Amino acid sequence: MTGQPGRTGRGGGQAGAGDLLALVRTGRATTRGALQQATGLSRATVGQRLDRLFRAGWLREGAGGPVDSPLGGRPSITLEFDDAHAVVLTADLDTRHARAAVLSLTGEILAEHAGPLAVEDGPEAVLGELGGWFAELLEKAGRGADEACGIGLAVPGPVDSETGLVVQPPIMPGWDGYDIRSRLSRAFTERTGAAPVPVLVDNDANLMAYGEQRTGYRDCSAFVLVKVSTGIGAGVVVGGEIFRGVDGGAGDIGHIRVGSGALCRCGSHGCLAAVASGGAVARALAETGVPASSGSDVRDLLAAGHPGAAALAREAGRQVGDVLATVVTLLNPGVLMIAGDLAGTSFLTGVRELLYQRALPRSTARLDVVTSRLGDRAGLVGAGAMVVEHLYAPTRVEERLLELGV
Repeated sequence: MTGQPGRTGRGGGQAGAGDLLALVRTGRATTRGALQQATGLSRATVGQRLDRLFRAGWLREGAGGPVDSPLGGRPSITLEFDDAHAVVLTADLDTRHARAAVLSLTGEILAEHAGPLAVEDGPEAVLGELGGWFAELLEKAGRGADEACGIGLAVPGPVDSETGLVVQPPIMPGWDGYDIRSRLSRAFTERTGAAPVPVLVDNDANLMAYGEQRTGYRDCSAFVLVKVSTGIGAGVVVGGEIFRGVDGGAGDIGHIRVGSGALCRCGSHGCLAAVASGGAVARALAETGVPASSGSDVRDLLAAGHPGAAALAREAGRQVGDVLATVVTLLNPGVLMIAGDLAGTSFLTGVRELLYQRALPRSTARLDVVTSRLGDRAGLVGAGAMVVEHLYAPTRVEERLLELGV
């Protein structure tokens, strides 16, 4: 194989250290021999590139693998991604509260905090507060601030993935076009004294879908998650990648018109979110004298078995199910997951009633309609995965190794 071009290299060139790391991380090749076979590189070249990854602290040797030869011999030493060399910080903003966490590079939550934090207070205050949360969480997890390699943030609005800017968010006043990346990186540095780290931002439904698909449905090639809380949004994962559309607007089903005259927070009339979101259900309950002002209030009432909340949630599910019939017919997903404050029996029953009534039988024949596995942690896990996939992508690995001088 000596001298053959690396078969997994980008752009037709030989496979680099980043390509080898990707093969190990995904489990496609976990021994030196398997890496040679997968890339076409010589034993010496594989060894040189692995040495860079070992010096960076990104790889470690595991237990010996099975002996493939019938003649016996020593087992091959397996290679493993060392997830202990760094941690990721993540946060998931909702309209009135937020969650933040320290995660390992393989997605394990090491420390977590949830508390009130209103997006209407504006990005300067909210992101500054998150910087403080991160400092406390790192201490709680027993990790140094210099071990954080990046920050992932989930927000309840459309995001341009190229710039990280929120674009015309209906429920995030003051955030449109704000430089979230720079402010959150600065807040982290101010509160910890550590060097700035990369910050990635995406829509909360996108990251919830990404987290759920990666942890529970990796074999599902078309996965849709619908978050129904104060608003309504959807995240779509196709071929293992988030589908964002041309500028981050994919999945914004809460603003599909459904024929009602109800005024939506976006300023338009007749949006799905205006009649079927947690906020809409809360308003309907308040009109009957039940104290409710948000999707989280509705969730509490549903958990307590409130009959009025259950009836309204079922009707909201029917309206969402009507829209999802089109979504399912268009995307033909294998899994449709309902998440958020209203993701309970009543709402799910309503969704199924209209979805199976309106969608083509072929579109639903192999469809699983389920509820969230990760619950409130889905956005945190998805944000962490987004950061890790960005930082350990083959081309980025090469850049980072050069920065480290290895």
